[in-house]
This record gives sequence, C-alpha cells and structure tokens, in this order.
Amino acid sequence: MKIDRIVFALIATTTPALALASCGAAFCTVNSNWTTQSAASETGSMLDLRYEYIDQDQNYAGTSRVAFGQIARHHSERATRNRNLVVAWSHNFDSGFGLTVTAPLLDREHAHVHNHHGEQIDQYWNFRRLGDVRVLGRYQLLYADPLTSGGNAGLTFGLKLPTGRTGIRNDAAEPAERSLQPGSGTTDLLLGAYYNQALPAINANWFVQGQLQHAISPRRGYQPGDQLGLDAGWRFSINDRIGVLLQLNAQLKRRDSGSEAEPQDSGGRYLALSPGLAYALTDDTQLYGFVQLPVYRHVNGVQLGSRQALTLGLSSRF
Repeated sequence: MKIDRIVFALIATTTPALALASCGAAFCTVNSNWTTQSAASETGSMLDLRYEYIDQDQNYAGTSRVAFGQIARHHSERATRNRNLVVAWSHNFDSGFGLTVTAPLLDREHAHVHNHHGEQIDQYWNFRRLGDVRVLGRYQLLYADPLTSGGNAGLTFGLKLPTGRTGIRNDAAEPAERSLQPGSGTTDLLLGAYYNQALPAINANWFVQGQLQHAISPRRGYQPGDQLGLDAGWRFSINDRIGVLLQLNAQLKRRDSGSEAEPQDSGGRYLALSPGLAYALTDDTQLYGFVQLPVYRHVNGVQLGSRQALTLGLSSRF
C-alpha cells in the first residue's frame, strides 16, 4: 500500500523536549517521526518539515487553573505564543546505524507584568531565532520483515547542542528569562530506546519509545531540569493513502537550577492525547497533522499552559 511504503524509511527517533517553565516556552511533544511508524532497514534519507502552534494563555498551579495574578510572584505571566518550524534530516546506513539532525526555528511572543515595589510594569518580547540543534544517532538491535508481525527495537543516543542564543532582550533592553530564550546554553545528553511492530493482518502499526535528556553542566547560572519523554502510538491505514494516528505523550521534568533559573516555577508532570491523520501524496511523501490535547498536568509553582497544540508536517524519503 502507498501509505505503508514510506513507513519503513525512519524510526521514531526524536521527540522535541517539552520546555515548560513559568514563561511558557514550549515545543509540542507529539512524536512526528511516528508518522513513519517503523524502523529503517533500507539505506536512504528522509526530510521532515513540521510546523507547531502552541498558544499558552492559561495560568496553572499544581493541577488547577488559576487567574492572572492570583498567586503573587515577582512577575505575573500573561501569555506565550509559540510558532515553531522544526526541520529534521535523517539518514540510515547499511550497518544498522542511523543519524538524525533536527533544527528548530522559533517564532515566540511573550508578555508578563513585572511587579516592582507595588508598581505593575508590562513587559513584552517577540523574536525569531534558531533554537538548539539536536544530533541523534540510533542503532537497531532487532529487525523484522515489514510483511510479518515481528517487532523492531533499538537504542538512540546523541546530544542537544547550545546553538540557540541565550541573551535575547526586548525593546526596553530587558533580558528574557532563561527558560524563554531560544537556547538553554547547555549541552545535553540524549539517551533512549524504542520498539515498534507492524500488524499487516489489520493494516496497523504501533510503537513505544522513551528518551531521557540531561544537561551535562550548567551554563551562565542556568541548568534545565532533566526530562523524560515517554510515547506510545498506534496507526491504522484506512486505504492506500489515508492513515489514522493516535498517540499518548508523557513528559516528566525536574526543576531548573542555578542563579538564573526559576526552580519554584519550573518542572512538572504532563500527559497528552494526540489524535491525527496522515495522507500519502506519493509513495515516498506524506502529509500529517496532530491535535495535542492535555489530559493531565501537575506543574510546580505557577506556569503557563495551553488548551491544545497543533502540529502539521510533511515527510519525504529520498
């Protein structure tokens, strides 16, 4: 089937890390490489272009939504609007090794009120910058014939590089919070594992994947908290071109640390349900889209969150 030919081009290798803090900087946690469904046993490359829209205009404390300024803070968060274009290039080698390089281009707006000695000062940032690039390798330990119901399994390993800027300022020369900046300034270790299985008898595939992200050392008074991402997904092919997608995305994040961090308002536990559709334009190119709906969140302190997030993408094998 046409929609199944592309699925063997690339394993689900990268899940953009959920970068939540009080300011609300974020990536969508949908695993867009799940649209390719299965591990690559063929040599070749793939290009994935993905657009994310996350409008974080809700304040949360713990599991509850709270009103703007309800809980006293040095600054009261209004909203953050994230528009991300994520470009991922992947190549699979004959040896069972593969490589994925992911570069996010960020378009971010943020507004909050700075509470200074009883005075309320509106502050605003708007920037478009390159974020932190990820280089992720993988090694496939277990192969299966895509026409059978066997499974594929492997390991992922790599680095998040400090390519994004950390000194963005607004028109009033006020620096943005470190968790809002395009980059964290740190080099992070990425380790993970995956398993996926084709079910040709019912035209379906499923996968599970986990990935840990750990900042190796602080940078200029800031170290983002460790993050663990867990994903599970299912894909059912309706016909040669159309596939129905469903994911469950979980993120666990520890508090940020350092003199430039906001540990009281960072980290938490998040769970989202992400239904979607994929459409094969050709044997080697497909469109996909997801709507990510929060199911559960428990944040430390007060943090911004969204009611939903949107992901649209295009994947092509060559």
